[in-house]
Amino acid sequence: MELRKLGNSGLEVSALGLGCMGMSWSYGAAKDKAEMISLIHAAVDGGVTFFDTAEVYGPETNEELLGEALAPYKGKIVIATKFGWEPNPEQDGKWTALNSRPEHIQKAVEGSLKRLKVDAIDLYYQHRVDLDVPIEETAGAVKDLITKGKVKHFGMSEAKAETIRKAHAVQPVTALQSEYSLFYRDPEESILPMLEELGIGFVPFSPLGKGFLTGKINADTKFGTDDFRSSVPRFSRANIQANLALVNVIERFAEENKATPAQIALAWLLAKKPWIVPIPGTTKLQRLEENLRGAEVKLSPVDVQSLEEASSKVKIEGARYPKFHEQLVGR
Repeated sequence: MELRKLGNSGLEVSALGLGCMGMSWSYGAAKDKAEMISLIHAAVDGGVTFFDTAEVYGPETNEELLGEALAPYKGKIVIATKFGWEPNPEQDGKWTALNSRPEHIQKAVEGSLKRLKVDAIDLYYQHRVDLDVPIEETAGAVKDLITKGKVKHFGMSEAKAETIRKAHAVQPVTALQSEYSLFYRDPEESILPMLEELGIGFVPFSPLGKGFLTGKINADTKFGTDDFRSSVPRFSRANIQANLALVNVIERFAEENKATPAQIALAWLLAKKPWIVPIPGTTKLQRLEENLRGAEVKLSPVDVQSLEEASSKVKIEGARYPKFHEQLVGR
């Protein structure tokens, strides 16, 4: 698989990474550990060198899964994880409290290093901006960890341009991880130009619109209560029905290019900028293989323009997050 550098950092990863959250959390019950380890190994065999997790996924169990699965590949792969959450005593210990204070980061990194079975974290993201802590302090804490050799690169997630600039002035930001796909194109307004200006890489999560752009979801699809999408307005029955017009557009392009809708969605992101590295997640070997073939689909500038013009005519209905999560992005 093609390798890409995340901005000016020199951090080189596979053009497609693997988002591992759904293996342990958010998309239903945790999946069988042995099966997920086999899937992760299949990803490595398929050329993937970039794996994404977070302390809160599980919580903590997803990092443990990656630590065990990727132990044989030390020095050959890049693991990204995230800090910034802690148990909320007001909500029965659920991980819903933000904490990016330097002393908390110092503690969190030790846990992640142990669970991931590594000496240094390749890419350490602030999971969500904590308004109670100046971003300069958070960036300074990560800078200290980099100086100590416990972290190699600093990243941010779902932050706004102004906040990223402030952090970057203290410790260069290697990558921003935020949602971006044909289903959610808001980053094009102010984020992409800023990233290009500062030489920061972009790692889109949910590049397949949380599964919607695969064409496998329709108005009759039922999401379990342990599936995050059951609480997302964009995935209400009425909004799914309206938003299927976008999938129809992508399906037409897929047919023309002898590809699947998922492959077209990924190929579009890869064609946008050479420093964009999507991290589609899956728990199925068939889907992994399908996604990896998406890196082989090459869209011309004319293809990209045509796809964008057609998809822009579809008005997307519904917010991408429930209220609690919506208030934590773009800060």
